Amino acid sequence: MSENNWLSAVRFGGDGLVPVVAQEHRTGDVLMLAYADREALERTAATGLAHYFSRSRQVLWQKGETSGNILRVRSVTLDCDGDTILVQADPAGPTCHTNAPSCFYTTIQDRATPEIDPAPATVRSTPATAERANADAEPATGDADSPPAAD
Repeated sequence: MSENNWLSAVRFGGDGLVPVVAQEHRTGDVLMLAYADREALERTAATGLAHYFSRSRQVLWQKGETSGNILRVRSVTLDCDGDTILVQADPAGPTCHTNAPSCFYTTIQDRATPEIDPAPATVRSTPATAERANADAEPATGDADSPPAAD
């Protein structure tokens, strides 16, 4: 896809916007999520600086236009569906309006979900362990397809 016609591949939502994830190009850290309209993407492409559309103020804005904490765009990538954009950038200072490097700094842990070991231990079956397992097993009272015996 050429640099001139990539905008035609963007699938904007019903509101005319597309989500844009900004990522620090060297570390891969996610910096922020914002929305862009066609004009914001055109300005981003023309200037090399990240531009977005403010859903609350209903205006186009350049990241860092008041703070100086701009995002210098290194690459723009469209996802497989064409409905989300990834901008890899060099931040010139903190990205978040709270002065944090990233807008994603609050970790939420779901304590209701048990932690799962990503690499569970494997059990080796040897003749000795198989023999012990068979000896420890309770005697069968029927085959697997028959219903349990009534008491």
